[in-house]
Amino acid sequence: MKPLYLDYHATTPVDPRVLAEMLPFFTEQFGNAHSKQHAWGWEARDATDKARAQVAALINASAGEIVFTSGATESNNLALRGAVAARRDRGRHVITIATEHKSVLDMCATLGDEGCDVTVLGVLSSGLVDLDALRSAMRPDTVLVSVMAANNEIGTIQPLAEIGAIVRAGGALLHTDAAQGAGKIPIDVAAMQVDLLSLTAHKFYGPKGCGALYIRKMKPRLAIPPQLIGGGQENGLRSGTLNVPGIVGLGRAAEICRLEMAVESARLAALRDRLLAGLRAHVPGVRVNGTTECRLPHNLHISFDGIEGEALLMALGDLAVSTGSACSSGSQAVSHVLQAIGATSQEAGASIRFGLGRSTTPEEVDFAVERVSTVVKALLAATLLSHEGCS
Repeated sequence: MKPLYLDYHATTPVDPRVLAEMLPFFTEQFGNAHSKQHAWGWEARDATDKARAQVAALINASAGEIVFTSGATESNNLALRGAVAARRDRGRHVITIATEHKSVLDMCATLGDEGCDVTVLGVLSSGLVDLDALRSAMRPDTVLVSVMAANNEIGTIQPLAEIGAIVRAGGALLHTDAAQGAGKIPIDVAAMQVDLLSLTAHKFYGPKGCGALYIRKMKPRLAIPPQLIGGGQENGLRSGTLNVPGIVGLGRAAEICRLEMAVESARLAALRDRLLAGLRAHVPGVRVNGTTECRLPHNLHISFDGIEGEALLMALGDLAVSTGSACSSGSQAVSHVLQAIGATSQEAGASIRFGLGRSTTPEEVDFAVERVSTVVKALLAATLLSHEGCS
């Protein structure tokens, strides 16, 4: 029997409504969206146009500002490298924050190796960016600032509107990795003054392998050089035959999130609070990592004093949870996010990230409370006996 799934930050199942929309495009409506000479191609083109509009509506953009990609990692890479290249006449200074996803941090490191001057700002203990530090870091040659909408480990939601105002006043571009935030919290690229935004379908009940990059329409046009060339698709920004079933699924998933987000987010926030209250009632020394106010509704990241993290996860075999990013699987190093907010190695080692989802029920939350409480108490008792035996 599979464990109870509470790792919805890592990925989500495809919503049945999304799958139903996708299925015909594998068999009956299998045309190439760039086959302009016949009805099969027109059908596929219309489907991708519809999806483009659905994705745009989720973030208050226009359909022409959406470029389809394979996911958030590709979108992040295209946005960062492309923006720096497009603004090379202004300067080579890039700003990001220490808690970003590795696809942003590693690309920034690569840009540094290629001659850019990269500033990596620390964050407050809440995980929030220090707006004064950002303001001070801005320079006349700053071309790009990249700050994620919501953190993939501790769930911290960044104040994008305030960040956008600072970046716009400084004449730079603002990119945000919204892989975790899109479909979970309201995002308005116009109000937040966001210039580039990355998202991926599989984080909000769409298919894996399909994502999008929003690029704000500018005059003059932001001349981002493509990373994939050869066919000229996506206005030359991303050559290759479009993944029509995946794009259809991305669009439908975005539409469902836009329509149901308010109700579902409130439900998940209540379940998360129930989980935290239950754990605090039964387990001593529960500490929440990150802010409790500016937090994704389905996220709870906690640490336990006095126990070892790997032992905790191994003992929780009937719960599918994680310590942090699924993109760094196999690594036993302390999370760079927990290090950035000031957690010690010992504290960070005994951490769990709970990600709740559409199928999570109150009964499952109560089961998780019981299992975690039982395991943590047993590990604490074993630790105490071990210390007594050594004394």
